[in-house]
Amino acid sequence: MSDLRTLAIDIGGTGLKASVLDQNGAMIHDKAWRKTPTDLTPASLLSEISALIASLPDFDRVSVGFPGAVRRGHVLTAPHFEGPDWANYNLAQGIAQTLHKPTRLANDADIQGLGVVSGKGIEAVLTLGTGAGTAFFQNGVLAPHMEFAHHAVHKKYTYNSYVGRDALADVGKKRWNRRVHKVIQIVNDLVHYDRLYIGGGNASKIDGSLPDNVTIVDNAAGITGGIALWRDGAGFDDADGLSPSPT
Repeated sequence: MSDLRTLAIDIGGTGLKASVLDQNGAMIHDKAWRKTPTDLTPASLLSEISALIASLPDFDRVSVGFPGAVRRGHVLTAPHFEGPDWANYNLAQGIAQTLHKPTRLANDADIQGLGVVSGKGIEAVLTLGTGAGTAFFQNGVLAPHMEFAHHAVHKKYTYNSYVGRDALADVGKKRWNRRVHKVIQIVNDLVHYDRLYIGGGNASKIDGSLPDNVTIVDNAAGITGGIALWRDGAGFDDADGLSPSPT
């Protein structure tokens, strides 16, 4: 059907965002937002999502971006959320059964990339929010997700602790910007990208000139990129909201 509507949800360590997309991936309603509660659990997330979407129009299917490693609908890592309940939790199935709609799940940086890449050459995505997310594409094909966020980048720091939200608060905007520019160079040295896209809630705080092949993108791509999970041949599994999804 060409008129299917997609509920796109962006789960962040700071905020939960959602909108409904038309068949082309354009938002047909203003973005809904709720503050992410502290000590978020899978059960409380499902309740928060139900409240988040209460004002949104009807939809036929769901796309979800999650800030961690995910595979076949399951959460492998949840660096911003604590507790044993997240380990291997089938979030796609949980949301599908809560909303009674087919649901697909991907890493949030991967979804941001799906919303902005041109499909030409090596393209990288860096998201700057609660933590630091990354995604990589070759000629528009998404590479297996790599959790750069947990990798050492400088002395005792991981990417998350070096340029994430807490780092910005701790060291101030000027020093944080120096770190961001260093990370841009490190990612280039690692993958030699043709184009780097920087998104996330703190991307707007970047100062100074950027290389010609680095672009700051609208954070809305974390929602609008969700349409790509439902394209033919996208390769994402879905939970149907009625029966358990494959493990």
